[in-house]
Amino acid sequence: MTVFRIRTALRTTVAALAFGLAGATAGLAQDDGISVKITAYAQAVAETIGEDEGIAAFYRARGFDPIWTGSSDADRARRLALIEAFALADDHGLPRGRYDPDRLMERLAGVSGGRDRGLLEIELTRTFLQFAHDLQSGVLEPGKASSLIKRKAPRRSSEELLTLLSTQPPESVFRMLVPSSPEYTRLMQAKLRLEHRLQHGGWGPVVPTASLRPGESGNTVVALRNRLVAMGYLQPSLSATYDGRIEAAVREFQVDHGLEPDGVAGNTTMREINTAPEERLRSIMVAMERERWLNLPEGRGQRHILVNLVDYHAQIIDDDKLTFETKSVIGHQAADRQTPEFSDVMDHMVINPSWYVPRSIIVGEYLPLLRSNPYSVGHIEVVTASGQVVNRAQGFSQYSSRSFPFNMRQPPGPNNALGSVKFMFPNRYNIYLHDTPSQHLFSQPVRTYSHGCIRLDDPHDFAYALLAKQVDNPESYFHGILNTRRETRVNLEQPVPVHLIYRTAFTQAKGQVNYRPDVYNRDAAIWRALANEGVVLRAGQS
Repeated sequence: MTVFRIRTALRTTVAALAFGLAGATAGLAQDDGISVKITAYAQAVAETIGEDEGIAAFYRARGFDPIWTGSSDADRARRLALIEAFALADDHGLPRGRYDPDRLMERLAGVSGGRDRGLLEIELTRTFLQFAHDLQSGVLEPGKASSLIKRKAPRRSSEELLTLLSTQPPESVFRMLVPSSPEYTRLMQAKLRLEHRLQHGGWGPVVPTASLRPGESGNTVVALRNRLVAMGYLQPSLSATYDGRIEAAVREFQVDHGLEPDGVAGNTTMREINTAPEERLRSIMVAMERERWLNLPEGRGQRHILVNLVDYHAQIIDDDKLTFETKSVIGHQAADRQTPEFSDVMDHMVINPSWYVPRSIIVGEYLPLLRSNPYSVGHIEVVTASGQVVNRAQGFSQYSSRSFPFNMRQPPGPNNALGSVKFMFPNRYNIYLHDTPSQHLFSQPVRTYSHGCIRLDDPHDFAYALLAKQVDNPESYFHGILNTRRETRVNLEQPVPVHLIYRTAFTQAKGQVNYRPDVYNRDAAIWRALANEGVVLRAGQS
């Protein structure tokens, strides 16, 4: 149903509702008709408020006066804005069936009497709150989709949302519910464009070959050319040869998909080129849901650190602009080594850090070696709880993973697992950013090698960028401490929020949507959860 038809139909139902209420009032007893009507309405409201204290507090504070089912211009405007907003739920990738505007319009047209009006009042309130929460902070509870998504949807209170609605123009309230980040806006635009493309044939046939190279000709090159044209990477042409224009388009495509931009459509590149547009649309819709989870009331921070795990990069963002970026390595795909998603605040760095080996690594990797040879892993100290080094001559064969009483520590040095600096945002998951001696890993396209912490390719430059806010010469300051070879904590005078996110689809201010593989299969789990809630692809509709 178009917005115009909704407006016309809703105005009709508004008139019918006002007429019905007037007729119901006229039919009541002459002596106290109005009081009987109000009592029936208020009793129905009170009975159906339920356990939501926010709804109860809101209606008690206003003496149970309605915000939807009254005959005032303000009530009519709220009803109209509500149904119009529901009609746009598909644009935001929300489960439209949760709100069912057609059924609500039928209820509005058929209401009769005070009690029915009271029941409808709370039904409209609950449906509004469901929609407001879904749009503003997400359809799902993040942790239910994956145990390693350590977030809570930033839900606003029912009373806050209802008070806002009752005191502000309803159209502006519904606009305020939409996440305001540029990323959400661009993702939604990309969703609408891709849906339009799907309605007009998608990206056409897949390229029927595993790989192609510059200089080749024939029907498979034509298929590649046509698909790149449909995707927006190439201007239409009649060339049947893998020429310079196709090579440049492939190179651009590779950059947008996190691949080595060599201009050759090899196996991996061809697999990405042949990925169905419906799959890309699912990635965009999941990214929109994830963006709603980050729609924090306090914002993300004027300066903040953003780590998109599956893009293998860490960024510093100042006033919504990228000011520093470096490659990263994240946790391995094994379930016990994956990097979790969460937000916290970085408040210090440690220069010349010691590595205190996590208990899981001690008992899972090092203890079996120590039991066989007490002098193995000699670069790491075995220490007591108080930090005293243990004499290895006593052996360790008598200990099990449960009874091993010691810790393990690697002192500062050039071969330390944490390198020369670590960046701390203290959290219950023991995750932090750090240097690494294993620099060769940053040349790999898929960088899932750590035990969960995030390794940085340019940790010194990262440190300079952070320290520049508090010292005049951050490079000199940093190296002055580094050269002491002593473990030193440096507090950040202005702590910086850190957001570890996971986006297989993300946008740029200019250019195409970027896509990355779902290395932890978390987006697949989120899509299944969204589908279970009634979210559908709007592909192929006319």
